[in-house]
Amino acid sequence: MPKMKSCAKKDLLIKDDFTQEDTWRIFRIMSEFVDGFEILSKIGKAVSIFGSARAKRGSRHYKLSEEIAFLAAKAGYAVITGSGPGLMEAANKGARKAGGCSIGLNIQLPHEQKPNRFVDTVLSFRYFFVRKVMFVKYAKAFVIMPGGYGTLDEFFEAVTLIQTRRIGRFPVILFDSKYWKPLLEWLKTTVYGSGNISKEDMGIFVLADEPKEVVQAIKKFYEER
Repeated sequence: MPKMKSCAKKDLLIKDDFTQEDTWRIFRIMSEFVDGFEILSKIGKAVSIFGSARAKRGSRHYKLSEEIAFLAAKAGYAVITGSGPGLMEAANKGARKAGGCSIGLNIQLPHEQKPNRFVDTVLSFRYFFVRKVMFVKYAKAFVIMPGGYGTLDEFFEAVTLIQTRRIGRFPVILFDSKYWKPLLEWLKTTVYGSGNISKEDMGIFVLADEPKEVVQAIKKFYEER
């Protein structure tokens, strides 16, 4: 009687062994880090601007985001965004208008996000955590425009890294105090009031209501250091 082949068992093992897939995924992650470091290390000082992808063209925050990026580029900063629509598009548009370096860090999503037309240099990422490293590593400041979960994620990531001293302190600027007021009240009365953060932690970020205040805050921060 001929011997039965054991290929069926072997195939099942490979199919169900997710650790094999994860092992090879490391190389994809490494390649994203290498590409990001190689390209972004050449841009010089930069400002990362975050905000809602849902903001309409011509809206108040769209125009303000564009103006902030314009002023930042005029001050010699490259502008980095998530490359999407809304306030990200506005920031890339402002940077290009000023003749500055307009960069987009695109993320691959189930519903494909295409880089906006004002991005001059685009990097595409599969992994959110690699992309987030690039935002922080090459930015001299974060500008947090009104936005949703993604914007909040970047804000809290930055203040957590500063609070825990995993990175050096840098300007984190919340733009439009009216929009952020309810969140700040909650942080002050509930989070700080419960002793879960310190008074110093509330000073990690600053507020701005005018585009020129953003660039002034960045300039002041580095002049004092």
